[in-house]
Amino acid sequence: MRLVLRFFGFLFALGTLALLVGAAGATYFVWKYSQDLPDYTQLQNYEPPVMTRVHAGDGSLVAEYARQKRLYVPIQSVPKLVVEAFLSAEDKNFYEHGGIDPTGIFRAGMFYLQNLGTSRRPQGASTITQQVAKNFLLTNEVSIDRKIKEALLALRIERTYSKDRILELYLNEIYLGSGSYGIAAAALTYFDKSVEDLNIQQAAYLAALPKAPSSYNPYRNTDRAIERRNWVIDRMAENGYITAAQAETAKKSPLEVTPRPTGAHIFAAEYYAEEVRRQIYERYGETKLYEGGLSVRTALDPRLQSIAKKTLMDGLIRFDEQRGWRGPVTKIEFAGDWGPKLAEAKTFYDIPWKLAVVLDAGKDTARIGLQPPKDRSGGISSARDVGLINLDGVKWARWVKGPDAGRAVSSVSQVLKTGDVIYVEAIPGKDGQYRLHQIPEIEGAITVMEPRTGRVLAMVGGFSYDESQFNRATQALRQPGSSFKPIVYSAALDNGYTPSTVVLDAPIEIDQGPGLGVWAPENYAKKFYGPQTLRFGLEQSRNVMTVRLAQDIGMPLIADYAKRFGVYDDMLPVLSMSLGAGETTLMRMVGAYAIIANGGRKVTPSLIDRVQDRYGHTIFRHDERECRGCDATSWQNQPEPTLLDRRPVVLDAMSTYQITAMMEGVIQRGTGTALKDLGRPVAGKSGTTNDEKDAWFIAFTPDMVVGMYLGYDRPRAMGKGSTGGVLTAPIVRDFMKSALGDKPAVPFRVPPGIKLVRINPKTGLRAGPGEASILEGFKPGTAPPDSYSVIGTTDASIGVTPEADRAVRSGTGGLY
Repeated sequence: MRLVLRFFGFLFALGTLALLVGAAGATYFVWKYSQDLPDYTQLQNYEPPVMTRVHAGDGSLVAEYARQKRLYVPIQSVPKLVVEAFLSAEDKNFYEHGGIDPTGIFRAGMFYLQNLGTSRRPQGASTITQQVAKNFLLTNEVSIDRKIKEALLALRIERTYSKDRILELYLNEIYLGSGSYGIAAAALTYFDKSVEDLNIQQAAYLAALPKAPSSYNPYRNTDRAIERRNWVIDRMAENGYITAAQAETAKKSPLEVTPRPTGAHIFAAEYYAEEVRRQIYERYGETKLYEGGLSVRTALDPRLQSIAKKTLMDGLIRFDEQRGWRGPVTKIEFAGDWGPKLAEAKTFYDIPWKLAVVLDAGKDTARIGLQPPKDRSGGISSARDVGLINLDGVKWARWVKGPDAGRAVSSVSQVLKTGDVIYVEAIPGKDGQYRLHQIPEIEGAITVMEPRTGRVLAMVGGFSYDESQFNRATQALRQPGSSFKPIVYSAALDNGYTPSTVVLDAPIEIDQGPGLGVWAPENYAKKFYGPQTLRFGLEQSRNVMTVRLAQDIGMPLIADYAKRFGVYDDMLPVLSMSLGAGETTLMRMVGAYAIIANGGRKVTPSLIDRVQDRYGHTIFRHDERECRGCDATSWQNQPEPTLLDRRPVVLDAMSTYQITAMMEGVIQRGTGTALKDLGRPVAGKSGTTNDEKDAWFIAFTPDMVVGMYLGYDRPRAMGKGSTGGVLTAPIVRDFMKSALGDKPAVPFRVPPGIKLVRINPKTGLRAGPGEASILEGFKPGTAPPDSYSVIGTTDASIGVTPEADRAVRSGTGGLY
């Protein structure tokens, strides 16, 4: 008996010694691997890279910018169903274990032994906490060292953070395929839904993805994706989260993936969104743009943006087609199936046309095959759609070059040949019939602004963003031509001149200095009308009158006003600049007209209304006006709230009204009569540069400024008669007709102090009984007399203004 007791005592002592040695070894082992463990406390202040989202003025999503598509969702906002799906798929004992799940490890070990020697992949035993440790603090290296560190970190994380916090980190960090990180981004990517709107099968599919997102791709591996989803649904039923009936119904549901339409193409706002992206990048840097989770509210009006895109495209197409057909995009040789070769041809997806190949062409029709679309897996669709082009669909296409140049089209085969790759557009109401198109060579831009604030409501920087990302509204430096003249006339009105001031419209030669020769500016029509009012000079866009006016008031003063209006930063004070010879952008010109439209206050064109950080704090706001009394919580007979506008005054309010009235005359009697049929108060000005290289028109109402230009990217003559009044005014008219059609007409405000006098528009004198007359606005003390005395002439029939004596003595060449 004693021997037995000694034996057991020996075994106990041996076991104790082994236990102590094992404990010491384990302690050393843990100490050794703990030396270089990452600092897990950083999870407390973890800020994941979150995408920046850009919204239109009405809240619609316009664009997203991110290296990783992620939206952070607090655990309190994650639906119970989604949590249950992920726990069933990844870690059903999550709320019971302390970071490591012994049951899961045993189960994975048994699976490994059972499949030893096979090609089956070992079953994972990592808990959600271990995955958080790996994803946030370690690498994906497959090694024993990494698994040990992962386990040690999991134990420490569990002691430091709550289960909900750990789960929140996991659900927002996990990669779920298609560039989506976290459940919120994945729900939008796959189902175009918020997480709270997911049903059982959708939540189960998302929970199926962490194991191998690419293996369960819904397009390329649909069957495997459904199999894995159904496995998750079974686990949810097994764990009691859903009933067996619910599980069966969910498993029978097809995998209906609904990709969310994203991108600025939704509102034809590619140029707008890119300009916003560029500004955010310049203001906050690359990291903040792509990882900062900014919420950007823009001034974009989706309705106006769509109208602007369409009207600009229509105008460019109209101009281009009038100049004839330049030939197909390319040619392809095919025998049999033409689809694959046509699918290789580059196309632009932001225009409403389709690419097609001519299969055969005859006298009256051509049969075409439309470019096959790509399916969801990225392959070419097997469907082949065909259509017809009739003679009416090609009649515009006179050849520019070759033996048929300029000849009227009498046969479809005269234009199209077998193998030609062309752009076509379906004809509404005529199923299967198409019209021929070509990408215009001419380019242009259009900008729409709210004059009181400078908010850019719409902007299109060219025909196709896919073709060229160069934004012609903000990046193209062009000569504004006569559209700059309102700045010159504004400077004059602000410095003692009136709309009735008379200037001589007659040939003038100016000595430019030693070695520079003589400059003799001309009017566009090569005609001269003698003494005329400033109103006439602006309405009819008289170049010589503008040069004489600029010579009299001085180019340094005009350069100062150009800077105040934001047209140029440092304009050369030379006379040719008064005719718009300098280069500026469309955005700057529209901003200058906005100052006139709002009564003379400085505006800064802005695409961005507000920027908020990831926590919802406003870090930028465009409107800096102060609203006193707006924060009152209740009404206690206090004064009404007042809006303090401390923006500088660029132009006197009365001068603003005078130049606006003169620009209304441009619409009624001058170069902008294309806008007359709008039937509402509109002011504007055309602009045409030398050799018709650029054609401008900018118009405004009290609530909207619309500006645009047309011209080749490499400036060249557009052809005689290609003026702003002929080319661009009708496009601006079409835009305003659609944009303002359902809005009441608003007259321009007459500021206090302006005196309206009925005058003869030809002489600028007070109108006598029975004379043709208009109402002209005058500042106090400047209204014209009934007649003027004659200075320097005995011909009493020639009336001149009181400035004549000063003008003649100063030798300014004919300013009266």
